Amino acid sequence: MLRRLMAEWLGTFSLLATVVGSGIMAERLADGNIAIALLGNTIPTGAILVVLIMVFGPISGAHFNPAVTLTFAIRNEIPVTESFLYVATQVIGGICGVLVAHIMFDNPLFDPSTTLRTGLGQWVGEFVATFGLIGTILGCIRARPEAVPFAVGLYITAAYWFTSSTSFANPAVTIARGFSNTFSGINPANVAAFVAVQLIAAILATFFFRWLLDDKQASV
Repeated sequence: MLRRLMAEWLGTFSLLATVVGSGIMAERLADGNIAIALLGNTIPTGAILVVLIMVFGPISGAHFNPAVTLTFAIRNEIPVTESFLYVATQVIGGICGVLVAHIMFDNPLFDPSTTLRTGLGQWVGEFVATFGLIGTILGCIRARPEAVPFAVGLYITAAYWFTSSTSFANPAVTIARGFSNTFSGINPANVAAFVAVQLIAAILATFFFRWLLDDKQASV
């Protein structure tokens, strides 16, 4: 269990260090071009997800995301007690990743975001992003388990651009990004709504894809 928790901590730590660090670097180099900055934030995020899932998947399942852990808890693939430990570890790892990114780029260590991300459009974007992420994972696990790292990385890369929220799709990521007043930040006051939508989307996606991917239903 300790090894699994360390894998979840290190994986989420690395994910947030990449998300925030690449966001800072991209914004500094883009010279005010938001589209280029977003692209510079997108590519490293998708790439690191592939790497992290391949490295830590055999150890912990490479959740790095309370919404994913919730899905596997609903599917009885992780005990409830362990799922709570996973979530706590993911949140702590994410916050640590943000702090290290701040240190690397000489930003204030604790710097809550002022970036407003709220409203129906943003919430729908998060619902779509999270629903699709869970569907991507469950679909690949059923048909092509070896493709999960690449599918998740590519899905998040795409979702950065086709969702209005730039696809947080992860409560631990959302909470951690509240601590960063940088390109990838989110105002702490907007975090709760994002997390609520993400968890609702994860629950609905879990049951929908359980029905959709059920072999018994294939002929119905």
